[in-house]
Amino acid sequence: MKSKLLQAVFSGIAATLVMTIVMFIGPFMGLPKMNPATMLSMMMGFPLFAGWVMHFMIGIIFALTFVFLFAPILKKINSRVLKGMIFGLAVFVFAQIMMAIMGAIFGEAPSSEGSMVLTIVGSIMGHIIYGIVVVLFVRNE
Repeated sequence: MKSKLLQAVFSGIAATLVMTIVMFIGPFMGLPKMNPATMLSMMMGFPLFAGWVMHFMIGIIFALTFVFLFAPILKKINSRVLKGMIFGLAVFVFAQIMMAIMGAIFGEAPSSEGSMVLTIVGSIMGHIIYGIVVVLFVRNE
């Protein structure tokens, strides 16, 4: 149990870091500038540091969700990359729902620069990458 917990925490940190790096590189690939920590901090009126802490805590919570909820459901899928893609898409959908709820509570999130379609594409890509990294870091699912 402790091993699964530690795997989830470390995979959540690693996957969030990789996803964040990809988001910062995104504008060099034609995607809009996106900064989840800034969005969270501005939406909730917290300092930027708190946005970063929240961003990584959310990443850890999602990784815990994979280890304890999704991994047993996806155990029949042999491809770790496919598992990660499915999990990443689920995280993307959940994140969109939560952003809508937070927007209703705290006010609309600051919009990203550029095309909304490209923002969605970038967000889907980032979450799929996040999901793949989580699955690759978690052993003995």
